[in-house]
Amino acid sequence: MKIVVLGAGAMGSIFGGHLAEAGEDVILLDVWREHVEAINNKGLHITGVSGDRYIRVRATTDAKDVGTADLVILAVKAYNTKDAITTYRSIFTPNTILLTIQNGLIDVKMLEQLSGTSRVLVGVTGHGATMLGPGEVYHAGRGKTVIGDPRGGITEEVKHVVEILNRANLEAEASPDVRGVVWTKLMANIGINPVTALTRLRNGEIVENPETRAIMEMAVREAYEVAKTLKIKLLVDDPIAYVIDVAKKTATNKSSMLQDVERQRPTEIDVINGAVVRIGKQIGVSVTVNEILTNLIKGLERSYLKK
Repeated sequence: MKIVVLGAGAMGSIFGGHLAEAGEDVILLDVWREHVEAINNKGLHITGVSGDRYIRVRATTDAKDVGTADLVILAVKAYNTKDAITTYRSIFTPNTILLTIQNGLIDVKMLEQLSGTSRVLVGVTGHGATMLGPGEVYHAGRGKTVIGDPRGGITEEVKHVVEILNRANLEAEASPDVRGVVWTKLMANIGINPVTALTRLRNGEIVENPETRAIMEMAVREAYEVAKTLKIKLLVDDPIAYVIDVAKKTATNKSSMLQDVERQRPTEIDVINGAVVRIGKQIGVSVTVNEILTNLIKGLERSYLKK
């Protein structure tokens, strides 16, 4: 099976590197030329919880070097999804399996329309990773990768992809209700990401301070009301306690949104708190706190992106 990792940033590199180590036919496809050249010249350098080593894996910026893929792992930032699939549309066929491991609420129908394949799977990963520079990735933490078909049930495609990831030591499992998995992780992103990005605090610090903890709890409570109205069953009974626990377990981490802000890049606020705002307004659930957080992050983005 030819596997293409579309978006060889931190998480894409972790997945691609592990798969290559396991002997899979892997190509990293990314627009960052310096990163691609470093990988091809020296190998992909991964440090952190999975060890310190260089991995030989093919990387390219050109879809012509790929041909077509049997499995595409989509790991670009959510706001780059349309451009990435449009740019590299030629790697997809109607039989290509497309697995998204992106943050937030991803529009599966949009992925189907852009890629031309209906074989779209959704994944949620507990791995943590940070880009250190071209060809250099820090594996910050390990965790399960849960995969499912957005239509429900555990299909043969899901089983096959889970098997491939497990051979690569990526700790995958199948879920018959991946919506619940996505929304459970979304609770953590909703509570932690914008608050840390706005305050420049690390994950653990926002639960230590009563003011930031209160904002986090209000945002999560609103999102939980949206999920209940949609009849989505979370994997946890108390989402606020769950988010607090996640923040404590990752206490020294900088959230991905804080990293984006520090590097003056766009954030994924539109598919996290922004998505809850859009859905909440459609179904008549109050989302005032999430709307304020979304607007503040959007304003912060404009303060540096316009430069």
